[in-house]
Amino acid sequence: MNVFKEAMDALFADPNLGIDTVYRVSGADPAVPARVILRRPDRVGTLGETRIVTETLLIDVRVSEVAAPADGDTIEAGRTVFVIQGEPIRDAEQLVWTVEARPQ
Repeated sequence: MNVFKEAMDALFADPNLGIDTVYRVSGADPAVPARVILRRPDRVGTLGETRIVTETLLIDVRVSEVAAPADGDTIEAGRTVFVIQGEPIRDAEQLVWTVEARPQ
């Protein structure tokens, strides 16, 4: 095991960062348990001279738990279901997927 994987595992295990969820391909069964980190950064864009700030929802999930997330898959956190939208992106070490999502 390398130091980067150990660091990621520690971050995902931290109760202040990681949460237990259920991952479903295309929102269907079988369900796969996955520990994720939810992030909600603002995205800043412009339209001419106007600056537009929008909310986003990014979800980090380990590659070891979800091999190939895809547009339309769902992540259920408690009573909230999030739908993945767009292409997932892996980190430089190929350990974590970052997916953009929206509430269902």
